[in-house]
Amino acid sequence: MREVSIVGVGIHKFGRFGEKPFTEIGVEAALMALKDANMAWGKIQAAFCSRVNLPSTTGLRVLTQLGRTGIPIVDVEAACAAGGAALRQAHMLVASGFCDYAMAIGVEKMPRGFIDPEMLYDKWQVHVGLSQIPMYWAMRAQRHMYEYGTTVEQMGMVAVKNHKNSVHNPYAMYQRAFTLEEVLNSAIVCDPIRLLMICAPDEGAAAAIVCPSQEAHKWSSKPIKIAACVHKIALYPHTSAPAYTGSAKVVSPFITEYAANAAYEEAGLGPEDLDVVELQDTEAHNEIEATEYLGLCSEGGGGPLVESGATEIGGRIPVNPSGGLISKGEPIGASHLGQVFEIVTQLRGQAGERQVDGAKVGLCHVLGAGGNCAITILKR
Repeated sequence: MREVSIVGVGIHKFGRFGEKPFTEIGVEAALMALKDANMAWGKIQAAFCSRVNLPSTTGLRVLTQLGRTGIPIVDVEAACAAGGAALRQAHMLVASGFCDYAMAIGVEKMPRGFIDPEMLYDKWQVHVGLSQIPMYWAMRAQRHMYEYGTTVEQMGMVAVKNHKNSVHNPYAMYQRAFTLEEVLNSAIVCDPIRLLMICAPDEGAAAAIVCPSQEAHKWSSKPIKIAACVHKIALYPHTSAPAYTGSAKVVSPFITEYAANAAYEEAGLGPEDLDVVELQDTEAHNEIEATEYLGLCSEGGGGPLVESGATEIGGRIPVNPSGGLISKGEPIGASHLGQVFEIVTQLRGQAGERQVDGAKVGLCHVLGAGGNCAITILKR
């Protein structure tokens, strides 16, 4: 297997863009990635497009705007992990030698409001209850509070940190800082989750171009190596609607821990080697829990970790310097590739006022319905 590097990344701002079609949104991200790689579209030999809410042949509709070159363009869907699954396909194709240049692109236009639960669950599960996304995350948060003493204030600190970081991210949907008091006094969505602690589905796109590392410097002065690219499915669906419950303590590795262990092994690295992390903060408690399962702190230590300032830019292990999903919103198909854009930018030292000094290794993490989890570890 060949070592693979990212030589180009692109992004379309996350947010709401009215009648602007997804084809235009996706093309902008693709063109930015091609320009970043100093590469013509005709050089790309395969493409994988992640999307969840968009129609069949989304990738084809987007990328053939650049010209029909006869290459395979395959749509990929894996809930919130869709972008990780697309990047993994591109990575494997190049690593195995089947092609030299591949693109992963994610694009999405999500409707306003909470995601329709029938996109994710059977009707009987919807009727039983707990299928609306904030509900089972709230149950997990309540359980964590009971077991470890995690506080609503610590969850609020996650939101304060991420909103503060978003001020310096021109691609984020929301670019406004909030005080802890404002976060805690915002409307309760599902106790203990407040409005300013939760992400909104939205629109956007992101793309990455990969090639063999031995050829990377032909295209980029700052290529970024893919140390690991993992997509796993939970052994037990911890985050599903009934007949499973988010409050149950199931004796098995949580999917984030399961996927992280596989990624660390593939990369030959551990959590102690990470300099910066972008992770799934569908709501603030998700970040607290994910830091534990990724090995950034001990079990139950996620609340004290954020309270200590360790996850701030300038802290021991900065988390979500982009502002996270809480600030960027979540265009599901583009989410992971948006994280990849951020980590590549950080490792190149091009993140401006949100730059993590000296960042050499970064991790991207997404977690979604059915126990889909994708983790990508990048290094320079």
